[in-house]
Amino acid sequence: MISEMAKRVRDILSMFVLAIFSKVIGTKLYSRRSAPAEPESEANVCLSWRLAVEANNMPGWSTVPLHCLSHVETYMMGGQYEQDVNYIVEQIESYVSQVVLKGDGCDGWILDIDDTCISNLFYYKDKNYGCDPFDPGGFVAWVMKGECPAIPAILGLFTKLVEGGFKVFLLTGRDQQTLAPATIANLHNQGFIGYHRVIFRNQSFKGKSAVAFKSEVRKQSFKGYRIWGNVGDQWTDLQGECLGNRTFKIPNPMYCVP
Repeated sequence: MISEMAKRVRDILSMFVLAIFSKVIGTKLYSRRSAPAEPESEANVCLSWRLAVEANNMPGWSTVPLHCLSHVETYMMGGQYEQDVNYIVEQIESYVSQVVLKGDGCDGWILDIDDTCISNLFYYKDKNYGCDPFDPGGFVAWVMKGECPAIPAILGLFTKLVEGGFKVFLLTGRDQQTLAPATIANLHNQGFIGYHRVIFRNQSFKGKSAVAFKSEVRKQSFKGYRIWGNVGDQWTDLQGECLGNRTFKIPNPMYCVP
């Protein structure tokens, strides 16, 4: 009986050692084995491109890559863009609710115009959502029509700012001499009424970069104002001097203003 028990113990020990050995070998094989890499989908590549653009890791990019046309179209037209803008405006309004105005008429706010207040989406739809090179003449013709629709969330923000006592400045790179009347009419038609001032690019800023132009305007025109916020769709709206207390970036993967 003792020999039979000893045999059984040996068998159990052998199975135990074999199990441990198998587990160790199996673990080593699994750890060394590299899973086959999944092919990188075009959608993921374009999502990464858009993230790099919005994070300002590709300053001065010229056109949307042609293989990302479908991605940008889906983003702009499929609801995600609108959702992103709405979310950002919620963050802005949360900040606004914490601002205590002095009541002296010197509490200001800056809004860009193109693709911040009013949208050029329908124009860029015909330009393959930014895959085509910028067409200055075509864009001027579009602006002259005065058909840019308001971006609803920004219009709502604008209304709250005006009603809340802020002096709202609309600052744009549009040319004063040729585009001011059409732009102002377009803004009024879309409900942007009650702003303090619209500032266009005039001849003295011809040839200057967007950052240089807007920095100089902020220095010259907003003296004495407490600028609580600054909203734009371009990084160049939010760079340079005298930016204000907070800046907020609206997404725009269709074009870049250097």
